[in-house]
Amino acid sequence: MVPVAVLGVGTMGQGIAQVAAQAGHAVRLADARPGAAEAAVVAIRERLARDVAKGRMTDADAAAVGDALVACATPVDAAIGAGIVIEAIYEDLTAKRALLAEAERVMSPDGWLSSNTSSLSITALAEGLTRPERFLGTHFFNPVPVMTLLELVRGESTSDAAIQAWRDLGAAWGKEVIAVRDVPGFATSRLGVALGMEAIRMVEEGVASASDIDKAMVLGYRHPIGPLALTDLVGLDVRLAIGEYLARTLGNPAFAPPPLLRRLVAEGKLGKKSGEGFYVYSG
Repeated sequence: MVPVAVLGVGTMGQGIAQVAAQAGHAVRLADARPGAAEAAVVAIRERLARDVAKGRMTDADAAAVGDALVACATPVDAAIGAGIVIEAIYEDLTAKRALLAEAERVMSPDGWLSSNTSSLSITALAEGLTRPERFLGTHFFNPVPVMTLLELVRGESTSDAAIQAWRDLGAAWGKEVIAVRDVPGFATSRLGVALGMEAIRMVEEGVASASDIDKAMVLGYRHPIGPLALTDLVGLDVRLAIGEYLARTLGNPAFAPPPLLRRLVAEGKLGKKSGEGFYVYSG
């Protein structure tokens, strides 16, 4: 199988790397932060060990997946000769463009380059690429090893071949694939962020507690997780950035981040990754 490079080893990057390794690929991980890739490999192997302890995976399978993960010194090192490169850094257009251009320069010319962005324009991200027809959006969902949806986003230059290649790859990775046009927020973020912002406004207005609002959506609409718990999982800072982008590009106040969200982010309450958001987490 072709080698996979995952550039950015936050929660999403780690999940994508694990799924690719479980599908049989050799996976290279890299991050601009010193030591982050090595820490990510350790974290993934620890999660695999927990899966073994719970009977979800055999020791042999966990060992094989863990051995397929390699930490690289830089994103460029990870991308050299790779047949599949997935950028998964923070939602910043300039930073993503720069990294994608660097990766395209050194990866296999016959490979597929993608961004895991949840809201930024794929057409805008493709500016500066020499092979934009081989670039698309691959929007995974958190936690990646559990969530089955993969949203493919077609930019103006994305080829039919790129979409089909990722339809096949997504299926091989155990994902159900949808394809959408490159519009702000695509399909999933546009719907999910609107719901999340309204839920935050409801907490802010004292309509109900965060747990009761989440319970309403889980029990009343069969959502697997409530919008506030999901915001904690994604990261309040990430939701803030996406909300600002969608409100600006769509001109729709439904996406405007409420003052409560801005205050929590300013206080460093970013959700599960910081230990507190709309809920408090231990350990």
